[in-house]
Amino acid sequence: MSTPSDLSALVRERSIIVCCGSGGAGKTTTSAAIALCGALAGRSACVVTIDPARRLADALGIQELSNEPKRIKGPWPGELWAVMLDAKGTFDDLVVRYSADPEQADRILSNRLYRNLTSALAGTQEYMAAEKLYELHASDRFDLVVVDTPPTRNALDFLDAPGRLTRFLENRVFRLLLMPTRASLRALTVATQALLRTISKVAGSEIVEDAVAFFRAFDGMEDGFRDRARRVEELLADAGTAFVLVAAPRRDSVDEAGYFADRLAEAHQPVAALVMNRLHPDFGPGGDAARAAAGVATAPAPAPADVVDAGDGVETGPDEPGSTADPFPLSAAQAEESLVGMRRNLADLISVATYERGYLELLESKIDGAVVKVPFLSKDVHDLDGLAAVAECLTGQVLSRRA
Repeated sequence: MSTPSDLSALVRERSIIVCCGSGGAGKTTTSAAIALCGALAGRSACVVTIDPARRLADALGIQELSNEPKRIKGPWPGELWAVMLDAKGTFDDLVVRYSADPEQADRILSNRLYRNLTSALAGTQEYMAAEKLYELHASDRFDLVVVDTPPTRNALDFLDAPGRLTRFLENRVFRLLLMPTRASLRALTVATQALLRTISKVAGSEIVEDAVAFFRAFDGMEDGFRDRARRVEELLADAGTAFVLVAAPRRDSVDEAGYFADRLAEAHQPVAALVMNRLHPDFGPGGDAARAAAGVATAPAPAPADVVDAGDGVETGPDEPGSTADPFPLSAAQAEESLVGMRRNLADLISVATYERGYLELLESKIDGAVVKVPFLSKDVHDLDGLAAVAECLTGQVLSRRA
């Protein structure tokens, strides 16, 4: 079965596209370009990144992004929006949403343990990215939400985060720590009192007081968080969600992408498309390029340039009027040396291209979806024109500058 060669169907039909891959593979640029393709197709598209660097803002040609969607104006029939995830701000919004009243929200938001958890707890950023995805999707403002995840193995945390939060809320230790909110300390079991005394000795009494205050403030909210986490998990498994694997033709990037593809297959969430970025030109077998790589001259060595044919049958010197001679003539030996160097460079390029095709074939064998090849561009993508060039490779759509 042949696979499609672009992402047109995904951009038109899916509501969520999650871009995954190793660092340095062009994932942020690809995510922004896919969102641009959505806008070009007449959809309202939003791209969200959890990358703290400025690459997404740079690619969109704007100064800054925030946790709220920012519209990017341009000559497309749809809408293009972008978000830079603020994990703490998103967590704060969840607390406010599930608090019984403003006083409960204030108690949690001002708690020292909560502030430390939101800034240091492993997986918080990934779960908040999944939560932001759900929030944007549920708002009904966007036809397409594109997520730029962190490098591959952290992206797996992004997929596991909703389930991890649910398991945490159902964990026996969590419920044990929640007990002081539902009974006086004197009424606690001997085991619970012993646990709190042990924590006090190791971490200090202030930590225990903060923890008890946090869980007391959190009382009654766990059901809301648990329900939300399950809905996020269901959204990631929904048929309207597509996972796009982004890779560069390097061994480390290919290994990471292959690992991610295997994990998605285990979770019954197959890769819908592969985008291989920065491929060198394929010179192909045979022809002048292959003969040059083998050391066979493709053209005779140029004659000494001190006397050339001016085109009218009259021989002229390099300084005479009408001369077409090179002002920096090469001797026959220098010309031959230059030609040998060019043959060597061409052979190196063919070798690189061959290795890259091998990497591409290795990943192609792991997916059934579209396979898109993005060439090595002459310059980095840092504005909408560069982004449009990538978008054209992804779906064939061309950005028109006409109003």
